[in-house]
Amino acid sequence: QVQLVESGGGLVQPGGSLRLSCIASRSIFSFGAMGWYRQAPGEQRALVATILRSGTTSYADSAKGRFTISRDNAKNTMYLQMNSLKPEDTAVYYCKMSILDRHYWGQGTQVTVSS
Repeated sequence: QVQLVESGGGLVQPGGSLRLSCIASRSIFSFGAMGWYRQAPGEQRALVATILRSGTTSYADSAKGRFTISRDNAKNTMYLQMNSLKPEDTAVYYCKMSILDRHYWGQGTQVTVSS
């Protein structure tokens, strides 16, 4: 079993930045795909960005050019750097890590973009 804990959410003004962190309770070196998802009120959870063990990344169109996903295996941590935030980025952000056929989710962290 693996526990994931997200942090870094909060209230930020439009145009601001936040960095989300997702810390795993064990080594993530052998984990495959990892990703960040978000869920706004009344909407389904949606993929924001993924990173593979190789370091290959992919982004939702809404995140391209503004968000950067990364992983630090030595710290058992995945990050999401979010720049140029918009009100429509407001959501609960979740991290997910997968190894073989097992998937683990964090509890979520709230991001609110508002003036």
